[in-house]
Amino acid sequence: MAVELQRIHHVAYRCRDAKETVEFYQRVLNMDFVLAIAEDKVPSTKEPDPYMHLFMDAGNGSILAFFELPNSPEMGRDQNTPEWVQHIAFEVKDMAALLEAKELAEAEGLDVLGPTNHGIFKSIYFFDPNGHRLELVANTRTPEQMKELHDVAPAMLEEWSRTKKAPRHAAWLHELD
Repeated sequence: MAVELQRIHHVAYRCRDAKETVEFYQRVLNMDFVLAIAEDKVPSTKEPDPYMHLFMDAGNGSILAFFELPNSPEMGRDQNTPEWVQHIAFEVKDMAALLEAKELAEAEGLDVLGPTNHGIFKSIYFFDPNGHRLELVANTRTPEQMKELHDVAPAMLEEWSRTKKAPRHAAWLHELD
C-alpha cells in the first residue's frame, strides 16, 4: 500500500518577531492571518521551550507557518548554501499582478530583483524581514512546453547524476530573451 498525499498542509519556517512577520505578510502579500498556537513546551518532544506558531493563508488551501523561538540562539541561515537556493515561491495571477506586486514591494522599501524570465514563468525576488528569500511567479508556459519538460526530466536527471554538469535538454528555458 502506497501513501496517497492530498496536499502540503503547511510549510514552517522560523521568524525573528511574530508580530512583525504577520504584519509584513498581511501588508506585502495580502495574506490572511489564520491562527496562532503558543505553548510553553513542545508537544512532540515535551521539551520546555516556549514558542509562538503562526499560520498564514497563502491561497488555495496553502498555509505558510512560522515559529518565533525566544529562548533559542539568534536566527541564521545555512552559510554553505547560496542565499538564492532556499526560497519560498508564490504564484500570482498574471504578469500584471506580478508587476503590481513589484511596485508594492518597492514602495515598502524592499530591494526587488526581476522580473526574471525562466522560459515557462517570470518571477521577482525579495527578502522578508527574517531573511527568507521570496519569489513571486507569473506563469507564461504552454501545455506543449510542460509536456516537453516532463518528457526530458528523467534523461536530465540521469545525465546530471553521472556528470554533475547541466544537461542541455531544456536549455531553451533561459535562451528565450
